[in-house]
Amino acid sequence: MSRTSSDSQLDKPNIQKSAVYNIHGLGGSQASLSIPAIHKDVPGYRGSNEFILSDGKKSTMDHLREVGPWCRRKYQQVFRKKILYKRVPVLSWLPKYNMDDFVGDLVAGFTVGLTVIPQALAYSSIAGLPAAYGLYGSFLGCFVYIFLGSSKDVPMGPTAIASLLTFQATQGVWQKAVLLCFLSGVVELLMGLFGLGFLIDFVSGPVSSGFTSAAAFIILSSQVKDLLGITAKGNTFVQQWKSIFADIHHTQLGDAVMGFICIIVLLLMRLLPRLKVGPPDADQQTTLQKIVNKTLWLVGTARNAIIVIVCGAIGFAMYTEGQDPPFKMIGDVPSGLPAVQPPPFSIPEVVDEAGVVIQEAQSFGDMFSSLGSMLIVIPLIALLEDIAICKAFADGKSVDATQELIAIGVSNIANSFVQGYPGTGALSRGAVNNASGVRTPFGGLYTGIIVILALLFFTPYFFYIPKAALAAIIIAAVVFMVELRVVKPMWRSKKADLIPGLSCFIACLALPIEYGILVGIGLNILSILYHAARPKIHMDQLITPCGIKYLMLTPDRSLIFPSSDFVRNLINKHGLKNQTPVVIDCTHIYGADFTAAQVIDTLIKDFKSRNQMLLFLNPKPSVCSVFEGAELEYRVFYDMEHLEKAIQEIRRKSFQA
Repeated sequence: MSRTSSDSQLDKPNIQKSAVYNIHGLGGSQASLSIPAIHKDVPGYRGSNEFILSDGKKSTMDHLREVGPWCRRKYQQVFRKKILYKRVPVLSWLPKYNMDDFVGDLVAGFTVGLTVIPQALAYSSIAGLPAAYGLYGSFLGCFVYIFLGSSKDVPMGPTAIASLLTFQATQGVWQKAVLLCFLSGVVELLMGLFGLGFLIDFVSGPVSSGFTSAAAFIILSSQVKDLLGITAKGNTFVQQWKSIFADIHHTQLGDAVMGFICIIVLLLMRLLPRLKVGPPDADQQTTLQKIVNKTLWLVGTARNAIIVIVCGAIGFAMYTEGQDPPFKMIGDVPSGLPAVQPPPFSIPEVVDEAGVVIQEAQSFGDMFSSLGSMLIVIPLIALLEDIAICKAFADGKSVDATQELIAIGVSNIANSFVQGYPGTGALSRGAVNNASGVRTPFGGLYTGIIVILALLFFTPYFFYIPKAALAAIIIAAVVFMVELRVVKPMWRSKKADLIPGLSCFIACLALPIEYGILVGIGLNILSILYHAARPKIHMDQLITPCGIKYLMLTPDRSLIFPSSDFVRNLINKHGLKNQTPVVIDCTHIYGADFTAAQVIDTLIKDFKSRNQMLLFLNPKPSVCSVFEGAELEYRVFYDMEHLEKAIQEIRRKSFQA
């Protein structure tokens, strides 16, 4: 790069002063480059003045010799104490574990256990599986999360949304559900190992709200059949209600009465934790008042378990063998723990006594292909639910999405070996966990033990639990998943965000739910691309000290190929309209590509053809390197004083000519 003078002050520049340099390209083209003073108190461009020249040529043997040192460096980076403590969080908190932590975790684990059991039984029906499979997926994952989980508030297990996605992927075939649990865990683990937690950033708040609200409606619709005691099927919201209306005339009075009474009672019990006896400050309450308040809180928190116990007792009292009960019951639940075995990688053919094929044989390839996109959707939604809990109770601390992916991935892999279906952290149980005073992830141990005790000793009594009561538990829970509260602030802040949210909501109701998510994410990406292709350009009319008017145009983002022609047309439009020198302020242009460089070259030629001045102010080195690589003839300035002097000099020469 050589330097020439643009005014008399620049003939012999001092390196400590700003200077204008002309960059010579091929064919004699030039571009001026103003270098600001290099001093700590002088504002301007800051960058390294050191660089290394290398021919960049290495032989194959040189590359092979570098493999060993590279592997050693990676080994040292991975197998460090800091990384070990980060990836196995139990090593950080277990040495500090004390009696206060034990008491807090015991109370929280027991309370969450009372919540998990009725939810697991209910969520099994959403997944289209026998009731026992919800319990199978509710204990081993809790144990695994103790070692790998980074949040004290996450209780691993089945969730309403995961159960819905499982049903849509497996249609109630337990072998597919267990295999889906294993494969989802593998995908989550691989995503964690490769640091792909950032993928949830592509699911915006409006899309997440639209999906969650639609899932709540679909889950609610799936439980109407048990609430009314009728038969109904369907994957989508529309299909479910068509089936419900087709069979609604078979509604069973006993199921309907039981279900609606349970819903009303559950909604009323939900208010109990808010009731307080005595002064608001706990320190001013008497012992009796504290006991009453704790009892109200415990009854409200354990409302699902209370409803299951009471309705199960009613079912037991009204059941007479050989006679039809007044409402449908769960039926037999296998007693004892599930067998520890690998997940099924094939489905055998099942034939009844008459020789009719009840279930066709399927190979691993058939099962894998039938799961399809759910192998990606379920891990992403599981991470989304899990991170929502972590952020809700993080108290300002950062959340490690990579570690959470590893934790829920290994948990699901472990669950698949005890016949569980996909699960993750549930926000409702996380809220109970936090409100119960959990101190560490060790609370999951006591939750898992409660589930194991239920499987060992209480499964015979699950027979009498009415299906309508479980349906009521689900309906009373998911009705609060409909996120109407976000619509008003979204409308006030940015109405355009309602488009992907509402589109995702409608698409999830009308189409299979995975397509609805893709619609929402697709609209978000299109919105991002549109804004990238249509940057805003701020315009200022300025005057030099000598009274020469010029136009300052400031784009607000980088120049990339979608926006190149738009920017060119806009700058040309303002240039033709004003017929004054035009300066492009590149302060906010942090990058450019070859297409943008070609368009800028055309823009420069457009201005040159009509003898109009076009100058560039404050481009980043990365942008200059792209322009130089494209052999552009352009003038660059990093100082307003030299910029205005150049405008005056060029205008003076044009008048003399």
